[in-house]
Amino acid sequence: MSETTITEAAPAAKRANPLVGALLPLVVDIAVPLAVYYLAHSAFGLSLLSALIVSSVVPAARTLYALTRRREANALAGLMLVVNVAGIVTTFLTGDPRLMIAKDGLVSSAIGAGILFSALRGKPLMAMGLRPFLTGGDTAREAAWERLSASSDVFRRHALRHSVIWGAALLLECAARVVGAYTLPLTTMVWLPTVFLIGAIGVASVLSGPSTERMKKLLTEQA
Repeated sequence: MSETTITEAAPAAKRANPLVGALLPLVVDIAVPLAVYYLAHSAFGLSLLSALIVSSVVPAARTLYALTRRREANALAGLMLVVNVAGIVTTFLTGDPRLMIAKDGLVSSAIGAGILFSALRGKPLMAMGLRPFLTGGDTAREAAWERLSASSDVFRRHALRHSVIWGAALLLECAARVVGAYTLPLTTMVWLPTVFLIGAIGVASVLSGPSTERMKKLLTEQA
């Protein structure tokens, strides 16, 4: 491999880092807790309630680590920690696994409401998550993002629309989760909330796609 090829490969690896950083929390907060539940309930024979509690400790521990060790002033991490701890304590007091399942919907509702509120304020929260995907860490595209955010009404309008769609989708996912927790069998609601979340992400991705593509096109032109 030539020296030129190695030199070109290094920036490419760096540009991939923002995407990994954006996707990793989603994997940790969704895939890991679900895997922990099935392992605890099926492999180790824990009760449904105990397995649910154990699986909720994983995202709680992650957010606690981010707050105490990495010193990140992350409002979302703090919210997730509070909701998880409150849910675990409440479940211990009531012994109600349905409440444990329903309380997870509070995360979606709080995030969804936060996203919608940020859009109403003109500072769309989802733009923070979308930015790494559209810029890829490229310096020119990052600079173009800053210019467009400051001067382009069209760019800002599509960023707002993107956040509104995602906020609404998360609120609907929360409503479906809470209703399901008290109307469907517990064994069904162990895996169905993941389907709800994946469905909400899929619908939001499709509906927000045109805005994303328009923002991408504006970035390319500006860069």
